[in-house]
Amino acid sequence: MNQISKRVCIYPKDIQRITGKSYRQSTRILNEIRKSLRKPKNSLVSIEEFCFHTGLNIEHVLPLID
Repeated sequence: MNQISKRVCIYPKDIQRITGKSYRQSTRILNEIRKSLRKPKNSLVSIEEFCFHTGLNIEHVLPLID
């Protein structure tokens, strides 16, 4: 019974693939999410936090992330 592990955090390359924005703009989106959640600069952002911030449905986002 092999279980495929899914990632919990999201990276700029994932945001670029989801939104079609540039890598730099995707980095800005991540920084904006961190700022609104009052997280440190180097902390990770979860997929759920990204979906809440952007208003996207998590079921639509998960298939786009490898």
